[in-house]
Amino acid sequence: MEDIKHEFKVKGEELVEKIKQLLHEGNIRKIIIKDEDGKVYLEIPVTFGVVGVFLAPTIAALGALAAMVANLKVEVIKMEEPEKPKKP
Repeated sequence: MEDIKHEFKVKGEELVEKIKQLLHEGNIRKIIIKDEDGKVYLEIPVTFGVVGVFLAPTIAALGALAAMVANLKVEVIKMEEPEKPKKP
């Protein structure tokens, strides 16, 4: 099984809401926050048991980061979904 990577740009003020939206979608292994030049600011490993406890302080840190940086890149690494069996 292979991981799927998606990268997109967000404005600083949109960062927290976008991360919350991604986490709600589920099936995510890691979120990497970078600046426009590719410098990594924050890597968030996402596991099922840690989501609630770990992410509250991380969301606060994202808010502080968003206030300092105007444009960011968010790289999302998702688990590949298994193929569904075809119906006859």
